[in-house]
Amino acid sequence: MNITIYDVAREANVSMATVSRVVNGNPNVKPATRKKVLEVIDRLGYRPNAVARGLASKRTTTVGVIIPDISNTFFAELARGIEDIATMYNYNIILSNSDQNEDKELHLLNTMLGKQVDGIVFMSGNITEKLREELEKSPAPIVLAGAIEETGKIPSVNIDYEQASYDVVKYFIDKGHQNIAFVVGPLNEPINQHKKLVGYKRALEEARIEFNDEFVIEGDYTYDSGLEVAERILELENSPTAIWVNSDEMAVGVIHGLQDKGYLIPDDFEVISSDNTRLALMVRPQLSSVVQPLYDIGAVSMRLLTKYMNKEEVTENVVILPHRIEYRHSTN
Repeated sequence: MNITIYDVAREANVSMATVSRVVNGNPNVKPATRKKVLEVIDRLGYRPNAVARGLASKRTTTVGVIIPDISNTFFAELARGIEDIATMYNYNIILSNSDQNEDKELHLLNTMLGKQVDGIVFMSGNITEKLREELEKSPAPIVLAGAIEETGKIPSVNIDYEQASYDVVKYFIDKGHQNIAFVVGPLNEPINQHKKLVGYKRALEEARIEFNDEFVIEGDYTYDSGLEVAERILELENSPTAIWVNSDEMAVGVIHGLQDKGYLIPDDFEVISSDNTRLALMVRPQLSSVVQPLYDIGAVSMRLLTKYMNKEEVTENVVILPHRIEYRHSTN
């Protein structure tokens, strides 16, 4: 049996308005009345209907979070930052995996809006034109976390991916490396083609090292993809001596693939990864990595969203957080 606010009011012999004030923490209720109503709520097992309350207040205190894959440590750490700040501001989370599929992303977006969420944190490697149009039409505010939307119209939180890529390649060049492989995610994703690849090329150009497209190898961020990349690297006529990998999970696959063939890291190949998730410390040798403040990206994204939902003043809608490189044992 579904207990309603009417049942509580009848049992406590008070008005439904009084029950509502007790549930919502309104101080304008006599202590004795509040105690009586709370006792009835506890005895009957009444749970306020969040949907009904949302319809009345036009707010559901619920936020949708759409991410490509919660099993990936990169997105898991981002999601943790989002959830902690959401909890701090008394928002509930609805979390969905999009599998980096545009049709599913559009479906989830419309599903979230149909559930009357107050706002959405959205993560995607590829904000297509169709997706961007839908995001812009959203009646609820949306903030991108770790995702690039090139017009800058949609609020977002990221690091400077181009500069991070440049910094890694510049480090390798300064150590005397000329053949530097760039293991990247799908190049149809703007973050890879227009940011990370640009930084890679800029560092080579400044050092007057000729760009070799054979050294740019696409993967899909997974461990298995890294294993396949290792095989492709070993098949190259001019073998690279340094490898810049754009995912910790993929980097672990690359290292294991090379080690399986008898190569030593970092003696035969120096490797720098991206993300600096817990995987970077679990693998041996431990990964040198670009430190993306993943938790902070999630947390700042959620805080930015709360400002839009509460109609607070926002002075900067595109936020760039600092990055650095943590050098460990996969580099000399």
